[in-house]
Amino acid sequence: MNISRNAALAIHFLLDDCLPPILRDSRWFMWLPFRLLFGRQATTFMALKDRAHLLTEDEFRRVYEETAAVHLQRPTDLNATCIAEILQNASGNVLEVGCGRGHLAGLLAADHDVTACDMAIGPELQAQFPQVAFRQETLAGLSFDDRSFDTVICTHTLEHVLDLSQAVAELRRVARRRLIVVVPRQRPYRFTFDLHLRFFPLQCMVFDCFRPGPGIVAQRLENLGGDWYYQEDRSEE
Repeated sequence: MNISRNAALAIHFLLDDCLPPILRDSRWFMWLPFRLLFGRQATTFMALKDRAHLLTEDEFRRVYEETAAVHLQRPTDLNATCIAEILQNASGNVLEVGCGRGHLAGLLAADHDVTACDMAIGPELQAQFPQVAFRQETLAGLSFDDRSFDTVICTHTLEHVLDLSQAVAELRRVARRRLIVVVPRQRPYRFTFDLHLRFFPLQCMVFDCFRPGPGIVAQRLENLGGDWYYQEDRSEE
């Protein structure tokens, strides 16, 4: 199934904002649409939030591998407004963490030296985007040295991680000048048509993940096209 990010945001609005919560978070009500969309993987999608904290990193990765065939098949989860903002604000050498299908990395590589990583990297990515250096990495423990990249970008990834504070610490550790993060502005529900574990419906919830610390000289957070766009600039000293 291929649905644009803008169309997906409209569907989320109808389900998450217009449907009464007593129905939206009811297993019996949601079971049929999950079954129609995901087939035999419906149970995996509906149960993940309850069992994610029990999974090892390898088990967690296998959930994504085993459900890959029923995920939305679109080039990127980013909306057009966020893409334009990222391309305008990236500088120097770039690391994209959670590169997915490589769409953003390919765009960035037109003007930057780009390294892109994800927990599973298929050989087709390198063939499709030969100008990008792809690496298989886990956000909980990136193998790059401190302050290795002028710009670090992480989009539609933090909503999936098991340890959010560790993930943010790793992104900040490898960033020299700038960190850019995009997360969905999504209400928390037990049964969602994705594998999200974290939810950021309010601005304060995003800022709570990125509290000011040593070396941070500026922070910016905006709702761009229905998603949260966060950017922080860091001292180069």
